[in-house]
Amino acid sequence: MRRWAKHLIALACVLVIDAVAVFGVGEYLSAPVRHAVGAPPPELYASDVLIPTPRGPVTGWVARGAGDGVVILLHGVRASRQQMSARALWLNRLGYSVLLIDLPSHGHSAGKRITFGAHEADAVRSAIAWVRRSMAGHKVGVIGVSLGAAALVLSRPGATVDAVVLEAMYPTIEEAIENRLRMYLGAPGAWLAPLLSWQLPLRLGVALERLRPIDAMSALASPVLVIGGEEDRHTSAAETRRIFAAARADKALWLVPGAAHSDLYAYSKANYEMRIGGFLQAKLRR
Repeated sequence: MRRWAKHLIALACVLVIDAVAVFGVGEYLSAPVRHAVGAPPPELYASDVLIPTPRGPVTGWVARGAGDGVVILLHGVRASRQQMSARALWLNRLGYSVLLIDLPSHGHSAGKRITFGAHEADAVRSAIAWVRRSMAGHKVGVIGVSLGAAALVLSRPGATVDAVVLEAMYPTIEEAIENRLRMYLGAPGAWLAPLLSWQLPLRLGVALERLRPIDAMSALASPVLVIGGEEDRHTSAAETRRIFAAARADKALWLVPGAAHSDLYAYSKANYEMRIGGFLQAKLRR
């Protein structure tokens, strides 16, 4: 066999292996992560809540606060409401009521696929409506982390919320995919990213155009605080700046020095409490 033919066969084998690997990555990233969540922190004094949505109920905890304002807490991908427990305890000590939910296909909530904010947005709308009915008269804030942030923005809440905190949100699904593949595969990850992007609509039934939170930023009618890590490779500092630039007036940006794609509350607790606490105080308290 000629040498060029052997090289061609080898190249074909590599491409097939890469395609299978990318298919596996797509399966893993979108597979539901339903699991036992456990009990809420005892000092939170939270009650269970079940909120109906167009795609099935979502589960959560609600804890009433002693003062004005309620904050909805939305966790990141492949996590659950437990990820937001520390924030809930802190906010509740400040007097806020808090609602923590498991997004669809996470924790105890129903769902067949993680859709990176598209279907999760339905749950966010339902959670906001539930809070508006159950805690009428209170101003409503939302803190969304990664997937939770994207779901909030893609829900296009308009004037139904009074303050928004977005942490480590991806701007477009194409960029999110390429960033992650580059992290794990190096430069070849950029070549394979279009293949993973191509299969998502087939797997999820969601067009890529629906997974562009940056395009929905201008629809936010409430004050917004955009947060990201300076060393985040999942959502780069440059991407976070673009998200901030796409927001309307009454906005603020905080790039956390040295932080990667991690729990920014745990990483810089004192600064987080000062900045986010001050923002919520100004927007939610009478």
